Amino acid sequence: MSDLIQRITSEPGKLGGRPCIRGLRIRVTDVLDLLAAGLSHAEIVAELPDLEPDDIKAALAFAARRVDHPLIAAE
Repeated sequence: MSDLIQRITSEPGKLGGRPCIRGLRIRVTDVLDLLAAGLSHAEIVAELPDLEPDDIKAALAFAARRVDHPLIAAE
């Protein structure tokens, strides 16, 4: 899994520092939006030919890690 996460990069001068795929100008959110719209992995790679199948898995793994954090409720 850590190999996949290494495919996600963030550079302050590129796309406002948003997480991207392998330094490309393809944001993680672009890939997630296409998945949410119902495109298959093959359709996404056809739409964005610079992507590799593992890039899609990396985007999903990255998103899963970002949302998996505990919420501490104030009482």
